Amino acid sequence: MSMIKIKIDGHQVEAEEGSFVLEAARNLGIYIPTLCYYPYMTPYAACRICAVEAGDGKGWSKIVTSCNYPAWDGLEILTSTPRVMNARRVNLEMLLSRCAPVPVLQQLAEQFGIVKPRWGSGEDTCILCGLCVRVCDEVVGAHALAFGERGIYRNVVTPFGQQSDDCILCGACAKVCPTGHITMEEISNRELVHNEMTLGPNSAISLPFRQAVPNVPVINPEHCIHFNTGGCKVCSKVCPKDCINYDDTDTFEEIEIGAVIMATGFDNFDPTPMKQYGYSRYPNVITAEEFEVMNNAAGPTGGKILLENGEEPRAIAILHCIGSRDENYHKYCSRVCCMYAFKFSHLVKEKTSAEVYQLYIDIRSFGKGYEEFYQRILHEDVNVIRGKGAEIVPSGYARGSEGHLLVRCEDTLIGKWREIPVDMVILCTALEARKDAKETGRKFNISTGADGWFIEAHPKLAPVSTTTDGIYLAGACQGAKDIPDTVAQGGAAASHAMKLLCQGEILMDAACATVMEEYCSGCRICNDLCSYNAIEFLEDKKVSSINSAMCKACGTCVAACPSGAIVGKHFTDQQIFAQIEGMLS
Repeated sequence: MSMIKIKIDGHQVEAEEGSFVLEAARNLGIYIPTLCYYPYMTPYAACRICAVEAGDGKGWSKIVTSCNYPAWDGLEILTSTPRVMNARRVNLEMLLSRCAPVPVLQQLAEQFGIVKPRWGSGEDTCILCGLCVRVCDEVVGAHALAFGERGIYRNVVTPFGQQSDDCILCGACAKVCPTGHITMEEISNRELVHNEMTLGPNSAISLPFRQAVPNVPVINPEHCIHFNTGGCKVCSKVCPKDCINYDDTDTFEEIEIGAVIMATGFDNFDPTPMKQYGYSRYPNVITAEEFEVMNNAAGPTGGKILLENGEEPRAIAILHCIGSRDENYHKYCSRVCCMYAFKFSHLVKEKTSAEVYQLYIDIRSFGKGYEEFYQRILHEDVNVIRGKGAEIVPSGYARGSEGHLLVRCEDTLIGKWREIPVDMVILCTALEARKDAKETGRKFNISTGADGWFIEAHPKLAPVSTTTDGIYLAGACQGAKDIPDTVAQGGAAASHAMKLLCQGEILMDAACATVMEEYCSGCRICNDLCSYNAIEFLEDKKVSSINSAMCKACGTCVAACPSGAIVGKHFTDQQIFAQIEGMLS
């Protein structure tokens, strides 16, 4: 792009040929007021507040709008002459005669010394700048807005004045509106749906999470305007390093590593199959995760605890052990439910005046400070009932005034069957192993237990190690645990991995299996039995061979070999028989 020379208020500057005067003035730091200008859209010159005086320096000059007047070589621009200020003042008075209450116009009126417009004061809030229409057409590409009517009745409308399916609810029109005439509002008559709530990033560009590696932003195609309409691409225009790649896709890379830390986490139990609790059937029966999102200040309710109809609940029941300590689902205790249930009680009491009922089997407050917190909750007028919630049903007409739902349970401390009317029920669901844990375990030669969690090398002496050297467990992939235990195990796993990497070499166990090739018949039985993939078949020799670095000396192949060709080092038949004779002698 060739450069040209122009003068602005006596300052000679270089500007790109074809650029507009307003851009050159802003690059020089000269203030020119605008209302209808946006840098990524075609100039429109609707407000005409950006008027300047353009001339050739030889006596010829005229008033032009700087946002759409192209710069040419030798052009001279004056931005604050009496002629310019008078033109801006007249244009502003005409806008005030239509939209006097608009704050941005009031600020400009004070700047230009306008106390009362000569042509009256209008009460509208739309100055017809066209920014909303142009951003919808040129940037978003949705074409959901347009100008309607003519003359003094001209306005911005949607097709036929109704909500349009072309609108993707991106909010770009409200973002660029200089007067606040367009606002984003919740769709009328739409109830809150608790299980639709998320706390994840809902903007088009964000960091995956704070500690992401690499710590760079990513584009979410689901929320990105470009991927929905083919328009926008504003991010690529503002990025100074040209780092935006809309065609980027997932790639698979092979990386050589010295250790692996498994931190795949857990899944939350889905209570839908437990029909007695009515989850996904009755309104306001939600899981602990959904309550956590609703209670968060960044959540859809702004941290307010509300029912689906937007009202504040009068009574809330919190049910423990949903899916855990249950013979039909998970027999183990999830360990975290009791304490976060008490936290919920505290938050509900802090934010609402609702009655809170805790229905539990046993209170397991095992951590540091946990028992003290439990005692604190008991002094906050929380109703603690020893008995697992048996069923949730609609309250019906008889008790509808007390609550929308009835929680049925047996209070084992008083030996009575109870029906508790509430407006909301929170289900403290179990922590369970990831659904793909077994598949992941097979890839890394890690065993999983009957409950799906990864199995450690030893429950007491090696809680972070696995039977595969160099692979360690961290967090809830090994079993349900709370945050302090997860952090502690993660640190231990990291130290084990660093110790292995710093050594630079591995000490191998001398007690491993070996194949005597002269006796091997090539039946390959051992190949299929080895859990560690330590045995391979040599096609050229038609015999099996054992990789001593991968062998764990479990003895499975030794016991299974029909020809006795595999022996365990230091555990040969002669050595074992000698040990037996020594014991019996």
